[in-house]
Amino acid sequence: MSGKPGRSGGAREGSGPKPKADPCAIVTEGEMEPMAFLLKVMNDNNVADALRVRAAVCAAQYRHTKREDGGKKEEVQRAADAVAAGKFAPAAPPRLVVSNSG
Repeated sequence: MSGKPGRSGGAREGSGPKPKADPCAIVTEGEMEPMAFLLKVMNDNNVADALRVRAAVCAAQYRHTKREDGGKKEEVQRAADAVAAGKFAPAAPPRLVVSNSG
């Protein structure tokens, strides 16, 4: 039949990409915080492992931050504090004593 005009081509039943099944259905209780949602997905055994791993990675970035995380301003402030703590630390102000013995 191939090559005959009007007889080839067109959609045939059962051909083409198959619809993918939903790998998981995540049930939530109303509105959830993003962190709570990620932790729920990570701990759910009915969810696909690949999705659980991705949720764990996303949650870990917010739960366990690096000690040195911060912006440019914090970095400049830490450098200034380090310089000001040593030889260049500000001196104590003079004591003002009032003497009324006169």
